[in-house]
Amino acid sequence: MPHAPRTQRKQRSQRGTAAARVRVFAFVSFVTVVSFVPGREILGQMASAPAAAGYKREPGTPSSSLPRALREIGFDQHLDQPVPLDTAFRDERGAMVRLGDYFGSRPVVLVFAYYDCPMLCTQVINGLSSALGVLSLTPGKDFEIVTISFNPADTPASATAKKAIYLERYARASAAESWHFLTGDPPSIDRLTQAAGFRYAWDADTKQFAHPSGIIVLTPDGRLARYLFGIEYGPRDLRYAIVEASEGRIGTVADALLLYCYHYDPVTGRYGLVIMRALRLAAGATVLALGAFVFTMIRRERRLRDSQPPVPQPSLVAGSSSYGGPVRSAAGAKAGSPQPPRT
Repeated sequence: MPHAPRTQRKQRSQRGTAAARVRVFAFVSFVTVVSFVPGREILGQMASAPAAAGYKREPGTPSSSLPRALREIGFDQHLDQPVPLDTAFRDERGAMVRLGDYFGSRPVVLVFAYYDCPMLCTQVINGLSSALGVLSLTPGKDFEIVTISFNPADTPASATAKKAIYLERYARASAAESWHFLTGDPPSIDRLTQAAGFRYAWDADTKQFAHPSGIIVLTPDGRLARYLFGIEYGPRDLRYAIVEASEGRIGTVADALLLYCYHYDPVTGRYGLVIMRALRLAAGATVLALGAFVFTMIRRERRLRDSQPPVPQPSLVAGSSSYGGPVRSAAGAKAGSPQPPRT
């Protein structure tokens, strides 16, 4: 029959489409099950560990092998603990201020550094200004920066000189109003450094302060959120810390997704990739993409089927063939001559 080949092709096409759907859904199910199996979250660590003077001794290192001043310094991470916002300091103009004057609506990046430090403090602030220069976040709008000297001998004049140097490096329009350099007396310094876990010591041999290197990011209400160690800070780590400390007040949807995949490691003071979370997010995206693909293919198949004209079905009428001609007997057809009419 003339329509038989077309029908067979249609049946083969339907069987092929059904098999493809089965394979797609089997793959989606496999990806979903594998991705959501509970597993240990393995942190992919970043490039380097904290500075030797910043956090703790390596296991097995005897304390006697370190200089005495270095045995007393480091960061004690008091995560999610408040700092005393009523502590009094002087700003670079010599005016009395409270630490809380810089909190309330934005995260605060806190730096402990004394202004005549010959090396390490300068490197810490240099690293911070370099990282800030890469960020798209705006000082004064998205965060504040507060640098506090832990040397009681520093004065507003030395704070002004240090601020002028870094305003040249960090040339943002709002930097002058949002980066603050403070000085204070010993009780105020001790109160704040102890609350923040910043341990330092005076080294009588070198006539300098021994201190850890790093910065601290605090929440708008004055809680310690993140510690970043060393003298160089990855712009990504700094951005994540500020966005996370803002508690949803700043940042984009992309920041929220990346913070789901990256986790703060207090041992290194950096953000590392959480493998299982990244796999789950990738699996969800895969499921959505495959679902959209299957839905599109089904709609396309239906449109093609609906757009095809119906196939005419042959009808047999008594006394005539399907083409409207007279019906001849087998014998007449074989003889090639018409049959005489019957009486």
